[in-house]
Amino acid sequence: MFLFTTVADYRTQRRDWQGKTLALVPTMGALHQGHQALIREARALADVVVVSIFVNPLQFGPQEDLAAYPRPKDQDLAICEQLGVDAVFYPSPLEMYPDGPDHVTRVVPPASMTEGFCGAFRPGHFEGVATVVLKLFSITQPDFAVFGEKDAQQLAIIQKMVHDLNLPVRIVPHPTLRNERGLALSSRNQYLKTPQEQEAALCLSQILSGVQQALTEATAPLPAEKILERLQAAVLAPWQAGPVSVRVQYLAAVDPVTFQPVSQLQPGVRVLIAAYVNQVRLIDNCLLT
Repeated sequence: MFLFTTVADYRTQRRDWQGKTLALVPTMGALHQGHQALIREARALADVVVVSIFVNPLQFGPQEDLAAYPRPKDQDLAICEQLGVDAVFYPSPLEMYPDGPDHVTRVVPPASMTEGFCGAFRPGHFEGVATVVLKLFSITQPDFAVFGEKDAQQLAIIQKMVHDLNLPVRIVPHPTLRNERGLALSSRNQYLKTPQEQEAALCLSQILSGVQQALTEATAPLPAEKILERLQAAVLAPWQAGPVSVRVQYLAAVDPVTFQPVSQLQPGVRVLIAAYVNQVRLIDNCLLT
C-alpha cells in the first residue's frame, strides 16, 4: 500500500494507473466499520482504491474543537492495509492550503441546500466540505467516489456540485451501517460514555423506524409535521427526567435531491434528525419506502 502526503508524489503514481478505474473514499480518519463498508464498496467498483484521510479545518466552526478531533493515524493505516487499499492520501493542512485555509478559493453550494438543517447550526460547514471534496477530486482524479448516506445533506450537496460543475466522477451512495440495535455508526459514538447515553442514542433510529412504520400502515396521506411531532414526543417521553438529556435539534421530511421540506410522508421522502444526547450531537436519516 502506498502512503502519499504530497500532491506531487500522488500524481506521479497516478500516471502509472492510467487505463485503470479508480475509486476514492474521502474520510477524516478515525475509521470505523461504516468507513470500512465504504472501502469494501470501492474495492468492488474499481481496479484501484484510494482512501483520503484529512481533517479539514474549513468545515469546523469557531465553537468546534478542531484540535480535539481524533487522529489515530497508525490504526487507520492498518485498517486500510487490511482491506486491500492501494493508496492512502494523507496530506497536511499546509499541503492542502498552502496560503492558509482563510485564503483559499472556495466552493459555494446553493444556499437552498446549505442553510437548513445541519447548515443552520454549522454556518460555513458545507462550503468547507464542498471545497475540500472538489480539491480531492482534482488531486486524485477518481472515476468513482463513495459516500455514506448517514451524512445525507452532505451527500446531496456533493451530488449537486458534481452535476453542476460537470465533474467526471460518479458519486456512489452507500447505505448507513448500524449496530445490532439500530444505532447509526459514527465517529461521534465514542463520546457516548455510559450505558444510559448509549441507550438514549437509540431514540434517533427509533423515531425514524416509527415514521416508516406509520407510512407502511397508512391508508391515506400522512401530514409530515403532525406525525413527526407525535413520534418525537412519544419516543422522548421516557427521557424527560433523569441523568441523560435527549434534545432534538431538528426533525424534518425533505425531498432527497433538493433538500426542501415536504408536507406529506410518502415513499422516496427522506426523514432527517439531529439530536443531542447530553453533550454529544448525533445525526441520522432514512429514505422512506
